[in-house]
Formats: sequence, structure tokens, C-alpha cells
Amino acid sequence: MRHNKGGFKLGRNPASRKALLRNLTTSLIEKNRIETTVAKAKAVKPIVEKMITLGKSGTLASKRRAIAYLYKRKAVQVLFDEVAPRFMDRQGGYTRILKSDFRKGDGAEMAIIEFIDFKFEKKDKKSKAKKKPKK
Repeated sequence: MRHNKGGFKLGRNPASRKALLRNLTTSLIEKNRIETTVAKAKAVKPIVEKMITLGKSGTLASKRRAIAYLYKRKAVQVLFDEVAPRFMDRQGGYTRILKSDFRKGDGAEMAIIEFIDFKFEKKDKKSKAKKKPKK
């Protein structure tokens, strides 16, 4: 029987799977939007939701728990100062997963995971100035 054997394995051993999820969580908190595979997005969503709930409480203990999980202290600071206050009136469902195109290399189904209140703005491309030839 396979009782209590659910979860996302992601084709990795437990240590590298934990590291992957910690990295994805840290990146999402810092950048507000990341593109990854659908399976990884579905695996990281509940972790990010728990981190935001920690950030909403704002206690020292919750800050220490976030520091123990996330890799960068800057990400913890962003979580507690910027991300969590945006969701104070919300009871859950802080992230969304949008399916995008297939990856060119191996055909994996890609997805964008972002915060609900994220507004996408295209960046202006900088025009590269032509270098003058050296004399």
C-alpha cells in the first residue's frame, strides 16, 4: 500500500529537492514572478503560501523560522517588509500559476508562478551604443 506517499518527487533525492524548493521560494519572494516547469511550480506554491503566512504574523519567532528556510536574509527582509503587508487582508491564495509554452530543449511544460497582485510591465530594451574602433 502507498499510504502517505504523496508529494512531488521531482526526480531528485530529498536533499537536492529541498534545496531546489528553497531556491525557488527565495527567488519568487525576491522577484515576485518566476518561470519554471509546471511540476516545480505546483510543488513550491504551498511553501510560498506558508512563508507569506509567517510574514503576516511578524513576530521574531516567525522571522527566525523564515531565516532558517530561506537562503538570503535580504529575501526575509523583503518578505516581512514588502510582500506580507500586501496580503494582510487576504486569508490565503497569494500566488497563481499560469501555464506558458513548452521548453525548447526537452519539451517540458512551463509555467509562470507569481503573486496575485503582481502587475507585469515590459522593460524597455536598452540600445547598445556601437563601440568606436581603436586607433
